[in-house]
Amino acid sequence: MNSSSSRGLWLLAPVAAALLVAGCASTEGVAPSNARLRDAASLGLSESQAAAEVAPVEPQWWRALGDAQLDQLVEQALQGSPNLRVAQARVARALAAADGVDAASGPQLNGQFDATHQRFTGKGMVPAPLAGSIQDTATLQLNGSWEIDFFGRHRAALDAALGSAQAAQAEAAAARTLLATNVVRGYVQLARLQEQRDLAQRALDQRQGMLDLVNQRVSAGLDGVLEQRQSEGAVPEARQQIEAINEQIALTRHALAALVGQPTQDPAPQAPRLAGLRPLPEPQALPTDLLGRRADIAAARWRVEASRGEVANARAQFYPNLNLVAYVGLSSIGLDELLTSGAKQWGIGPAVRLPIFDGGRLRANLSGKNADLDAAVESYNAAVIDAVHEVADQLASARSVALQRAQQQQALQSAESAYAIAEQRYRAGLSNHLQLLSAETAVLAQRRLDVDLRTRALQAQVNLAQALGGGWRDTAGATDTHAAHAAIPTRTVAERP
Repeated sequence: MNSSSSRGLWLLAPVAAALLVAGCASTEGVAPSNARLRDAASLGLSESQAAAEVAPVEPQWWRALGDAQLDQLVEQALQGSPNLRVAQARVARALAAADGVDAASGPQLNGQFDATHQRFTGKGMVPAPLAGSIQDTATLQLNGSWEIDFFGRHRAALDAALGSAQAAQAEAAAARTLLATNVVRGYVQLARLQEQRDLAQRALDQRQGMLDLVNQRVSAGLDGVLEQRQSEGAVPEARQQIEAINEQIALTRHALAALVGQPTQDPAPQAPRLAGLRPLPEPQALPTDLLGRRADIAAARWRVEASRGEVANARAQFYPNLNLVAYVGLSSIGLDELLTSGAKQWGIGPAVRLPIFDGGRLRANLSGKNADLDAAVESYNAAVIDAVHEVADQLASARSVALQRAQQQQALQSAESAYAIAEQRYRAGLSNHLQLLSAETAVLAQRRLDVDLRTRALQAQVNLAQALGGGWRDTAGATDTHAAHAAIPTRTVAERP
């Protein structure tokens, strides 16, 4: 190359540099995320004295029900559930991914050994005597590199990975809460069905006794065939009701056995009783720190942080990538020369990579990450709205059921009194059989309603315990909404380099 050509290339260098800068991929025109997180005030969680004093749910809140068999079932479910093990495996995977991202941000060093038996071309740039000869070549060296994180690419990737890991841990905790709650619900439902079967058996015994009484009165000429047939039809009806309840009991036991991981065993050999389950404490107001008590909300919040990290990482892809690379080792033609002093080689220098034109790939990626962040924020907002709604519903249900039970007890007492009077009048021949059956039906209906209301009261308390977080504790030890949010990184994309 002559001197005039060299001077021409040097003259073109500034032009080429200008074209490189002008052609760099740009984030201009990519709309940033505009979704905003809902805070406690916007959800109506006031700082009233009643709300502030709501005690947190105990981690093993089901023990307050006072049933040792239930405690054993819950512990067995938490230890042997495949679903929980899947959640734990996801946590391990997320933590491993975070470790991998963290490791990639540091210096890298690897060893290399290459040995080649080759013929050098005789028509190329290889000089004689190598040209046209067959030789052995070998390289033994260490290669090192370190990507300097000037623009926060690795830091953003690590933030995203850590956010995903924290979210996976919170989701695993939420799965534990849900599993424990489902076991308690199934146990309470089993207790309800046992009570209903006892009532159905009492109804059968009562109707069998009434049939015997009617048969005696028919034999004495005091009743006719109509009363006898009515009483006879009531007995198989009561037996059918018992069998229907037995079916529900079997299905509930199977579901409970599956939850505890022992589908072939009877999970509750001792039949549970509603009377043996103590009521759980009921708060009177929405707690102000509700958002910091629930693992599912914490998981949604960490998903937001993971999305923010991914947005920052996508934005950093537009900036230059600077690597320091170095190598040191041995290289020779001829294996016998590889370990000689003259075979030594080394090198060190920077490597810069700058995206210039990629057809819009980086812009599309950034737009997609912004959309993912918007979705994560709105998913969080939906989760906190659902949480407040759920707690408010369970509080309302618990209060309403308590009032309903008070009224129902009066109705039950009246129905039992009316039945006793109707039975006395029937035995004395002062009323007919239809009046007695009507009074009996009213008593059975009130007794069933009493069992259902007692079950609903317990179920509302169980649901409320779950809605209040199920005893989950934030790993940062936050005790209120603001502290819980402060424990989670809240830097926005604009605040990142």
